[in-house]
Amino acid sequence: MRSILIIGAGRSASSLIRYLLSKSESENLHLIVADLSLALAEKKTQNHPNATPIALDIFNAPERKAAIEKASIVISMLPAHLHIEIAKDCLEFKKHLVTASYISDAMQVLDEEAKKNNLIFMNEIGLDPGIDHMSAMKVIDEIRAKGGKMLLFESFCGGLVAPESDNNLWNYKFTWAPRNVVLAGQGGAAKFIQEGTYKYIPYGTLFRRTEFLEVEGYGKFEAYSNRDSLKYRSIYGLDDILTLYRGTIRRVGYSKAWNMFVQLGMTDDSYIMEDSENMSYRQFVNSFLPYHPTDSVEIKMRLILKIDQDDIMWDKLLELDLFNHDKKVNLPNATPAQILEKILSDSWTLEPNDKDMIVMYHKFGFEINGEKKQIDSKMVCIGDDQTYTAMAKTVGLPVAMATLLILNKKITTPGVQLPIKEEVYQPILKELEEYGVVFNEQVMPYFGYNPDLF
Repeated sequence: MRSILIIGAGRSASSLIRYLLSKSESENLHLIVADLSLALAEKKTQNHPNATPIALDIFNAPERKAAIEKASIVISMLPAHLHIEIAKDCLEFKKHLVTASYISDAMQVLDEEAKKNNLIFMNEIGLDPGIDHMSAMKVIDEIRAKGGKMLLFESFCGGLVAPESDNNLWNYKFTWAPRNVVLAGQGGAAKFIQEGTYKYIPYGTLFRRTEFLEVEGYGKFEAYSNRDSLKYRSIYGLDDILTLYRGTIRRVGYSKAWNMFVQLGMTDDSYIMEDSENMSYRQFVNSFLPYHPTDSVEIKMRLILKIDQDDIMWDKLLELDLFNHDKKVNLPNATPAQILEKILSDSWTLEPNDKDMIVMYHKFGFEINGEKKQIDSKMVCIGDDQTYTAMAKTVGLPVAMATLLILNKKITTPGVQLPIKEEVYQPILKELEEYGVVFNEQVMPYFGYNPDLF
């Protein structure tokens, strides 16, 4: 049997493992599911005859190398910074590698050696990055094949709570890594290009500069700018494009409310707050407000944020129980961002019966035969439950499909790469439709960019 080593059995691996096990008989596969927690690996394999769960500490080099040497192909579902040692072992033992993570500088260095050994190191084959690349390149390639010239490309993606589970004033719950949500937009100004002009949005104003999107059947959304919209300009072959923008999707009103935390300084991760372990939620809030001999924390908060007691923004803050005297942070040596994450997790954690939702939206502006047109491509995916979430499905399924295509020699281009070639995106996008990941495309006249949006 052909052996697939899956390293990491976390949340994103559930749909990946289920898919490969469903193909194991017809494709002659045996899965080795490795995790630091044997119990977690066992839970994900569910006593399937074509799967073996094992405990693996990736920092134990002999154990790691032994597992990789026995495999036909390796999938790493570890955090991005842990892929590199796996990749080096794959080079040593001549094994293909698949990950859902961004290509790091350290991974890119291995490109030449991977090519020399005719090895495929497929990265960025999850959701975002992953499905965004594939769905975008499919349309861009089709436009170019007809002689069209790209004028505009906008791409938006968001992990949200499904409408039937949307029951708080923020219209949001954590569907993935909470820390990434709290730190979103930090590390420099957001950068994009609009009508041939470079534009920048500093972190302090990022969440007040949003674009509105409408998705049929799901209503209105907003999007704030990703930090670097130009990262893939050359990779997509869009060096001459006039407008290029990538953003993160939320429900309308989220960004304005989140901006309150940004302005107060609660999302800062650069310093530790004294005695954070014994701090109450109310004391945490008061730490960012000026002293006043008589005004309460609530009054000071409203004054500094310039919001009234009957403002929906105030109701959103109250819903988070921010002013509670009794709730303790219970985090030693914590940064403001870590404390805020803890507080939000009380209210924004998905309940056992909650479902998540992925929304992806692309806009393609182009000129063909002297006529300007636009294609809007939209995808909505709803999770099944807390194990087979929309996030796990859209991250894990492309990884699994790419792995099988590599094993079956349908993907053959060697080297460190991302899924922008037709040999990768065509079969995967087609198969994803069978699992409810469907892009609906609509052609309309192109009127250019609306300057009022920025």
